[in-house]
Amino acid sequence: MSAWGSRKARLVLQALLKIGWTVKRQSGSHRTLSRSSHPDYVFAFHDGEEIGPHMLSRIARKTGLTPGDL
Repeated sequence: MSAWGSRKARLVLQALLKIGWTVKRQSGSHRTLSRSSHPDYVFAFHDGEEIGPHMLSRIARKTGLTPGDL
């Protein structure tokens, strides 16, 4: 079983902001996040959308998010 469960996009974004990411710009539901020593990451989910375990692990690889951050 995966360490990642399903989470709402709003909660994932809050966790990313908590670990040091900032919203650089936004166009609709596409938010460009930035963090020093990381390339920019485009978070393109509506707040109420459910993000599954596979996508959460892909986000984690790019952003440094851990299951404990959620």
